[in-house]
Amino acid sequence: MGKPSAEFMPLNVAVLTVSDSRDATSDSSGDYLREALAEAGHQVLDHALVKDDRYRIRAVVSSWIASSDVQVVLINGGTGFNTKNCTPEALLPLFDREIEGFGELFRMISYEDIGTSTLQSRAVAGVANGTVIFAVPGSTNACQSAWERIIQDQLDARTRPCNFVSHVKKP
Repeated sequence: MGKPSAEFMPLNVAVLTVSDSRDATSDSSGDYLREALAEAGHQVLDHALVKDDRYRIRAVVSSWIASSDVQVVLINGGTGFNTKNCTPEALLPLFDREIEGFGELFRMISYEDIGTSTLQSRAVAGVANGTVIFAVPGSTNACQSAWERIIQDQLDARTRPCNFVSHVKKP
C-alpha cells in the first residue's frame, strides 16, 4: 500500500446478499459489509437480499448500474462452485471491463484461511457504467477478508499508486 496523499472521498454504495437460506434477520454478511462501509465513511444508499437466481441478481444490479447515484456495488454470496451458485454468470455480461486480478488476489488471501478449498471460490469484480462491482463469497469471514485486505483500500482515494475511486461515475 502506498503513501496517503489525497483526501478521502466518500462513495455511494449498494450491498446485495445472494442467498437461498438467509433473510433480513440472518444476513450477517450483508450486515457486516454495511457496517464496515459506514465505519469507513461511505454512504450505503441501498441494500437487498435475493435468491440465487441469475436473472434476479442481474435485475437488481442492473438497476444500481443504471442509477446516477450508485458508484459501487458489493455482493456477497452465490460465488461458490455449486451448480446453483450463479452470481458470476449474472454479472459477467453486465461488465464493461472485468477486474481480473480481484478474483486471483481474493483466492490468494483466502488460501491462508481455507487452503486449497479456495479453488472453488469464483469471486469476481468489474466495472459497468462507472459502477465498480465486487462479488465475494457469502461467509462473513470471506466478506471480512475481502473488505479489510482488498476492497477497503481500493475504495479509498488515498491509496497509492492507484485505486478505483477515479473510475466511478460522479453522482
